[in-house]
Amino acid sequence: MFRIARAFSARFSPHKPQAAPDFCPANSALAAALPEQGQLNIPVAKLDPKDLVGREMIERGRHLARQDRWDELSAEMHAADQTGATAPDGMPIADLLGFGARSDVVLAAEHALSDGKAVSDYDLLGGISELETEMRDHPGDPMIAAIVALAHIDIAWAWRGNSADATLPALHSSRCAAHFDRAGQILPDCTAAAPDSPLIAAANCALLAGQRKETARVAEKYERLIGLDPKNQRHMRAMGSHLLPRWFGSYEELELQALRNAARTQDTWGAGGYTWVQFDAIAMDAEACARVDVEYFLEGLRDVLRLHPGQQMVNMLSAYCAITVQNGVGLNEKADQVRSQMRETANWLIRDHLTELHPLIWAHATAGFNNSVRINSPERFAARGQRDALRTIGDFFRDELGSGKDVTFTPTGLQFSQH
Repeated sequence: MFRIARAFSARFSPHKPQAAPDFCPANSALAAALPEQGQLNIPVAKLDPKDLVGREMIERGRHLARQDRWDELSAEMHAADQTGATAPDGMPIADLLGFGARSDVVLAAEHALSDGKAVSDYDLLGGISELETEMRDHPGDPMIAAIVALAHIDIAWAWRGNSADATLPALHSSRCAAHFDRAGQILPDCTAAAPDSPLIAAANCALLAGQRKETARVAEKYERLIGLDPKNQRHMRAMGSHLLPRWFGSYEELELQALRNAARTQDTWGAGGYTWVQFDAIAMDAEACARVDVEYFLEGLRDVLRLHPGQQMVNMLSAYCAITVQNGVGLNEKADQVRSQMRETANWLIRDHLTELHPLIWAHATAGFNNSVRINSPERFAARGQRDALRTIGDFFRDELGSGKDVTFTPTGLQFSQH
């Protein structure tokens, strides 16, 4: 068992650890270490205020809705949507503002449904009816209409829950379908009013979940969205997930669309367009993982890193290869071979490119990069990610640490010294 030292900047002596301005201390391992074992030293990036931009934008949207400042909210959403403004984690600001604006209604419905008393104790239509009134009071405003449509989609998911189709109560099934249908009635007018809006194009893709039809033009809808917002990898990842057989596609369609996406986004991502489409799909589906063109996937990963070499991306790709895609080991032999190559890639990324730890990213990797995960405390979520990251990274240096070497990450690369 190796021990993890407190993080420090490379210019300071490990024998006199001092806190550098840009980093915070890592947690020390609680278990005692044997004298001959080395220690792992890695700077841990502080929870930067920028990391909380997404949360601030949600609160901004909630505040404006509560104050009935809908015109102001619409203007801010429209401006962010037009410019493609995003939070540091890539979430579009317009989406965050819109979620904040509908969050009171959606969270109240989720809470009511979670305690099993929704039908008798709570008027589940009250909140959404108020949003519908705001939409009627602002005719022709696509941003406010999109908020209402997305609220219907969120409430549909609340009724749907995690139950299998066979066990979903009839009332829940019908209410879920009704909310999806209402969203489907609203969104065409939004699209007509703002045909170049990534927010509304994304809402149309979200609507697909309630339209389990063989005729659903899934790839076409996502192609349009990606064309409007090609720098946002989240859209490509969502397309890949929706092209799995469990949703609307097939493994053959997933591969075809990943290749087509790479060709369409070559100028922005290189071969990375293939990687992003496969990114979430192969993490959640063993057969998709077994079938992926792993060499091309890794070529795309290297292109992503070449075009976006910052430490946020290094942390994301490292955590994905080391943690996220490793889930399900042992279920599919061919998929395990792919996972083994991913683990080797994680080793390369960590040894050759990682210089600092971003705990929030590793926490998201452990959660499968699930965008629906609700984070009540970013600080606690980051602490969990830091623990997982240090454990995972330490495992890649097990031989060095076991032989008594200290492993230190610096801005110019790894340094090894005898403990």
